[in-house]
Amino acid sequence: MDQMARLRLPVVVSLLSVALFAVSVGAWSARGQIAVKRQGYIPYTDAPIHYLQDELHDPVAELEKKLEAGTVKLTYDDRLGYLPSVLKALHIPQDSQTLVFSKTSFQYKKISPEHPRALYFNDDVYVGFVHEGKALEIVSFDPNQGAAFYLLDANKADHPKFERAELDCTQCHIAPGTRNVPGVLVRSIYPSPTGTLANSTESFVTGQETPIAKRWGGWYVTGSAGSERTMGNAIMPAGYGTANGPHGDPDQSLQPLEQKFLNAEYLNPQSDIVAHLVLAHQTQMHNLITLTNYKTRIAFFEHAKKNNGVESPLTPEERATFEKPAEELLRYLLFANEAPLPGPVAGNNSFARTFAAAGLRDNKGRSLRDFDLKTRVFRYPVSYLIYSDQFDQLPQEAKTYVYHRLYEVLSGADQSLAFQKISAADRTAAYQILLATKPRLPEEWRQSAAAAARAERLSRRRAG
Repeated sequence: MDQMARLRLPVVVSLLSVALFAVSVGAWSARGQIAVKRQGYIPYTDAPIHYLQDELHDPVAELEKKLEAGTVKLTYDDRLGYLPSVLKALHIPQDSQTLVFSKTSFQYKKISPEHPRALYFNDDVYVGFVHEGKALEIVSFDPNQGAAFYLLDANKADHPKFERAELDCTQCHIAPGTRNVPGVLVRSIYPSPTGTLANSTESFVTGQETPIAKRWGGWYVTGSAGSERTMGNAIMPAGYGTANGPHGDPDQSLQPLEQKFLNAEYLNPQSDIVAHLVLAHQTQMHNLITLTNYKTRIAFFEHAKKNNGVESPLTPEERATFEKPAEELLRYLLFANEAPLPGPVAGNNSFARTFAAAGLRDNKGRSLRDFDLKTRVFRYPVSYLIYSDQFDQLPQEAKTYVYHRLYEVLSGADQSLAFQKISAADRTAAYQILLATKPRLPEEWRQSAAAAARAERLSRRRAG
């Protein structure tokens, strides 16, 4: 899907779309239940996906098991509720905070430029916090099932519990913006002064290919984007697009917005631009991994059903149903479609250092988490999410395809137009980093590495 596709959506949809999910306000019952369960139609509930299976192994599901066993406890903060404790338990850095003032989630009435919603994330989990909200909103990626949605009641409790939310979340989070699988998305809108989608304007799903000029509408952004003007930190004039209100080019109509929120209501006063860039990359990366996973499992399931369980090779047409998304995953993994940065970008907090420090490094000190921030986001052209459990849990057939294609590109065998902007030096560096830091690479990688090592030893002997 073209992530810059313009979506003319009703305002109610735009309110539910930024990175997390929506749950009916009526889900809060007298018994304290905060999540709608097992009601209505939810895609992928049948074989072979079984999306509603109870046994999940995402980080939040694993944390809930520890809470039930009493090996971990959440502490309650009088100002921020369970937020600091949850972030610590899930190993989510506080400096990952980004602030969105467009009216998102079921708690939209409490979201505004004065009280933005805070989003925190690591490689696997997204946590949404609303000032004086009723619940923390959490998306946690299961290695096999993709996005799982949870709520944690904001009220102090003797035994706080993460509840899995299903029906209402998936209505917005199994959609074109998530590539029609359970996933996450970031949206840029033209916000009214209250945070709603301005009349007669469009919204944009943001991924790594989105031009910087079209990002961050409805978000606060701190740090520097150089001389490039973005949609962040701005609102539309009151009444824009109405019969008696102003009209014209919406990009030219955006008006600067001062940061009106009170710093004391959040963990820090920043909404760092580098965190925003990482967020745009990894949300759609998660979705592509899930899509490839689902399509592969479905292809083999349908093949077995058609052949009454008799083992036989898939037809080329059947293989194409998962190799096509796998190829799209490969290109995203390699940043082949990344929009260039128009100039140097600089964050204004510790996020870039924290993020890079978590990287696995080769003997030259290089990591796939190293930043460039001059002409592109990352220094080396392979996504750090290749280390994720979600990537490792891809069905073997899909993972074999992606690894082989990745080898072809990084070794230089594939010089096709799609990958021409990846230099020979960057291909070699990324290849060497993966050889040094990624366990269980396929045999063709190991054989190639061994051959290269033999050639280098021979060259040294001749030189000596």
